[in-house]
Amino acid sequence: MKLNYKIIFHFFGLLLLFNGGFMLLAALLSFCYKDGATFNLFLAGISVLLFGVLSMLCTKNHTKEMNKREGYLVVAFGWIVMTLSGTLPYLFTGAIPDFTNAIFETISGYTTTGSTILNDIESLPKGVLFWRSLTHWIGGMGIIVLAIAILPLLGIGGMQLFAAEAPGPSADKLHPRITDTAKRLWLIYFGYTAAETLFLSLAGMSFFDALNHSMSTLSTGGFSTKNASMAYWNDSPMIQYIIILFMFLAGTNFVLSYFAFKGNVSKVVRDEEFKLYFKFIVIFTLIVGGIIYYNSFLDSTSVFDHPMVWGIGEGSFRHALFQVVAIVTTTGFVTADYTLWAPFLLVFFFGLMFLGGSAGSTSGGVKLVRHLILLKNGFLEFKRSLHPSAILPVRYNNKSVSGEIVFNVLGFFILYMLSFIVGSLGFALLGLDFQSAIGVAASSLGNVGPALGEFGPSHNFFEMPAAGKWWAAFLMLIGRLELFTVLILFTPFFWRNR
Repeated sequence: MKLNYKIIFHFFGLLLLFNGGFMLLAALLSFCYKDGATFNLFLAGISVLLFGVLSMLCTKNHTKEMNKREGYLVVAFGWIVMTLSGTLPYLFTGAIPDFTNAIFETISGYTTTGSTILNDIESLPKGVLFWRSLTHWIGGMGIIVLAIAILPLLGIGGMQLFAAEAPGPSADKLHPRITDTAKRLWLIYFGYTAAETLFLSLAGMSFFDALNHSMSTLSTGGFSTKNASMAYWNDSPMIQYIIILFMFLAGTNFVLSYFAFKGNVSKVVRDEEFKLYFKFIVIFTLIVGGIIYYNSFLDSTSVFDHPMVWGIGEGSFRHALFQVVAIVTTTGFVTADYTLWAPFLLVFFFGLMFLGGSAGSTSGGVKLVRHLILLKNGFLEFKRSLHPSAILPVRYNNKSVSGEIVFNVLGFFILYMLSFIVGSLGFALLGLDFQSAIGVAASSLGNVGPALGEFGPSHNFFEMPAAGKWWAAFLMLIGRLELFTVLILFTPFFWRNR
């Protein structure tokens, strides 16, 4: 079966229309704040819109049929199209004049990684900072999911796209029609963003900072409007607790949020992945908080200029909880340079980079449900060795998990670790030291943001070699799209016409 290229490029046009529209929104905010970047942001938005309109007009007579192969191509190359067009606000305003750096910052935004090459974030025009946060917000739930909410207008079904885009080993559906599912997910996503913006504003943040940090939080991205990230508000515990709450919600399966709003709370508390997610955060916070407290690092760990006002007991708990939630959910906000706390915690946080939040959330990483299935299958192997004739299926939420899903999870985990090893070797080949190489590989692949070594929480990625930035961008992309969606394009059988 030949690929339906027209529908692929028609969809790219639709994505460009979305991107251009959001750029015009950034231009409007720039105009309101009179930051001097309005015209260039407007020009970027109009340029992207024109490309979008041209692409849709040239492919308007496409066959409205999409199979799995076209779905994979639209998702994988759709993110590339979004990234290329998303660099224009940086290039046109001169905020990031170098193309490689602009690509890195943009793909870090769309993949909700949060790594940055910017040395002085606070000097940028507000319109550019807003666009930077918007790339997080768009990528958080997935521009593809947003787009399929209106695909019925084009007479195109979106199930193939949702299967390729939805995070986790399976895609829970809230409604039989996939477009209605996408709308409900975005309604919850938008509602959480609005609520966090309100709470942060009431807690003392400016509306601009509150809006930007809300978009970064709900997308589990990590871009901040301040050079010191969340350490800027170390003397405002309430602001940091609000961020913690919404990072936790963003790392939870959004389907569970839907059930909670419908009053079905029992489905939430019975969910095995949610229970593991909650327990891990509590246990990890107690471990980190205890080490911070007993080693008296409270007055010497900050590498930021802003003074630390921690308070012995509450401060230990808050900073431990903040960093644990930030890394488990792959948000990447920081309140201090946790790599300086203790050697044990350096290794501990590195391990957390491979954990990930819940499936069906905006977080990156392996995802907890995969770890859960791997652990359950591992324990069952002991029983199978003793009872080789017994039928012992893996059970999740009191349901038997098919062998196909178990093999998929095993294959994903092996591929993830191989990608990490190859990624680390690539950075080592480019001259990065051991700690930096493994840190950047784990951070990029898991969409975490801060890494280790020369690219830890107190540094940015500006000094990384240009080739390293492109390699990191590739790892961010395959990590965000869960490996298979992108790597399958490198297999010869994908391109065979059948």
